[in-house]
Amino acid sequence: MSAAFPIAIVTNSVTPAPETWQALDALEEAFIASGTAVERIHAVDDATSYGRLTTDNSAVVYVVDPRALRGDDEAPMLALREFVRVVRGQNERLPIYLFGEQLTARRIPVDVLSEIEGVVNAHEDTPQFAARSIQREAANYLAKMAPPFFKALIHYADDGAYSWHSPGHSGGTAFLKSPVGTLFHNFFGENLLRSDVSSSVKELGQLLDHSGPVADSEVRASETFRADHLFFVTNGTSTSNKIVWNSCVGAGDVVLVDRNCHKSILHSLMLTGAVPIYLQPTRNRAGIIGPIPRSEFDPAEIRRRIEAHPFIEDGDATPRILTLTQSTYDGILYDADEIKRTLDGHVTALHFDEAWVPHAAFHELYAGMHAVDDRRERTTDSLVYATQSTHKLLAGLSQASQILVQDSETRHLDRDIFNESYLMHTSTSPQYAIIASCDVSAEMMRGVGGRALVEDALTEALEFRRAISRIGRELPEGDWWFDVWGPESALSDGALQREDWLLRPGDDWHGFDGSVDDGFTMLDPLKVTLTTPGLSVNGEFADRGIPGPVLAKYLAEHGIVVEKIGLYSLFVLFTIGVTKGRWNTLIAELHRFKRAYDQNAGLRLVMPRFVAEHPEYRGRRLRDLCDEMHAAYREHDFANLSTDIYLDDPEMTMLPADAWAAMIDGEVEHVPIAELAGRTTAVLLTPYPPGIPLVVPGERVSELIVEYLRVESLLVDEFPGFSGDTHGLASDGTRTVACIRE
Repeated sequence: MSAAFPIAIVTNSVTPAPETWQALDALEEAFIASGTAVERIHAVDDATSYGRLTTDNSAVVYVVDPRALRGDDEAPMLALREFVRVVRGQNERLPIYLFGEQLTARRIPVDVLSEIEGVVNAHEDTPQFAARSIQREAANYLAKMAPPFFKALIHYADDGAYSWHSPGHSGGTAFLKSPVGTLFHNFFGENLLRSDVSSSVKELGQLLDHSGPVADSEVRASETFRADHLFFVTNGTSTSNKIVWNSCVGAGDVVLVDRNCHKSILHSLMLTGAVPIYLQPTRNRAGIIGPIPRSEFDPAEIRRRIEAHPFIEDGDATPRILTLTQSTYDGILYDADEIKRTLDGHVTALHFDEAWVPHAAFHELYAGMHAVDDRRERTTDSLVYATQSTHKLLAGLSQASQILVQDSETRHLDRDIFNESYLMHTSTSPQYAIIASCDVSAEMMRGVGGRALVEDALTEALEFRRAISRIGRELPEGDWWFDVWGPESALSDGALQREDWLLRPGDDWHGFDGSVDDGFTMLDPLKVTLTTPGLSVNGEFADRGIPGPVLAKYLAEHGIVVEKIGLYSLFVLFTIGVTKGRWNTLIAELHRFKRAYDQNAGLRLVMPRFVAEHPEYRGRRLRDLCDEMHAAYREHDFANLSTDIYLDDPEMTMLPADAWAAMIDGEVEHVPIAELAGRTTAVLLTPYPPGIPLVVPGERVSELIVEYLRVESLLVDEFPGFSGDTHGLASDGTRTVACIRE
């Protein structure tokens, strides 16, 4: 580990006396002689460089310019203070030492002294003694770096013990008995395979009963995320959602569900037999999902809907759970504090599906816009759950997820009952690398580091938005460029302001008409919707347009894969891993697409792999294809049709669980699209994009949905390889839907 984390010596362009340089060289030689690597950095002059020092060094020795102490030049002292401030803003534990001549507490400012581990004056102590002192603190820092589970896993993998338990590859040795296995071993490496172990390894603790180092890490993570309870989950937030539901929802319970929820919530409806009341979000005509109006959370409105529901006999029933998608797929966040105050005691459990906002607890921009935070007011009666995908915006491996719980003043989580549901949905053979990534991604957010990581991501997202806007303004009048969906006020130079990102009625940028409540929701700046010419947020088609699927295919061909594709938009996700190089590369590729479009370049030249897969496009040109697809979208009014199908309120003829049971019993028939209107579906019918179900099992299919499926079929045939598909249609190519037998 010491080789991976050298000690950094930062001279910052200092020009001390030659004898001081000699003492510094002697200190460096003492480090190297005792086995410690050294990184000499001669000029550090910006916050980005300072931040890099905090990630891969075990200590920092900062050489103080003599002018900083003489007082005849303010610049060196300001540089010292800035260095310490920025480093401590990223890492409060990294040892910092000052090196120089006649460094004393009388001459070093208090704000610097309070943040450093010590000083080394040239020629006072031997280089060997000074080196040992710094190495001791560096070793302590490294020893405390890994959180409990990851530390135990490193120790186990390094121990070299023979494996007599599953998995059968026995620490990777099985792979070495086969050529293709050796290829696999070499690709993933020794550490991953040595750490892929069975739950039989007691010293690592148990995920299933939350014991040992696993439990220690979950407790530590709960402190980091300011929750009363936190549980790691190794098979995604889809499973986290099902664990929450199965722990507190039973057959016949009334539940409140965001209509545009993730399909795992709808699967939970089928599993539990609950009776859903759906809360309906708005949308704009560009297909962007908006918020559920504030009025839908009114307890009186909820009571009215319970009393009117044909499947609810007890009009006084208390909803067992509310599940809200926080944020929406397009980045809309609700005022969670207000929702908790409004529904406290009116719903037993408040569940916020925060798959896309595990970062919100770590920056003041999101204050009150996430569910669990022990710094904010606690509910009186309702339990609060949040399920988060730490693999989406934080640093977890795929499937890394976690469940956060906040007790109310009167109701506490029953961990035994909860864990029975946890056991129902969790593998008895969890992947330990995923557990370790849950542990490490939480540790990365601990202390000042969490805010620094989120601040960096916000800065990059804002710079990207502003760069796209600036390029558009600088092009000649009448030329075209891309745009970003969001408030214009946020695009001017200046600091990030929460007020800019709040949705307000009357603002024309969002396109949600009068369904937006003042200050109730905000747009997360990290969720960037890049729009292409051709369609307004009000559903008006331009004369020419660039469909999003064409741009997405082009970008994928050139090494850029986006999160979600709309008819005239791409969704770009800014995570804590996004860098300036990455988003500037995207902008450069957008310029190349523009040039290819303007030149009407042949698809065979700019998208050769796609044309090889779809030879029917050989000889076609980029702008011509965009024109043809845009004309087809406009002819069928496909953008408005794609929005209207989600604004319908489908008729529920049976509970989702009953429809599922009927399908299992074979009480279904496969109905072609032309005969689908009025039939009750037995499956989720889910167009991709955007991946939101149109109908839930047990609901009737409307004429409008049939029209959408008909147009979609035409577009699939006319533009193979570009159009989306609808899950729930038969996979054998017949384009039928499993419906309840009549």
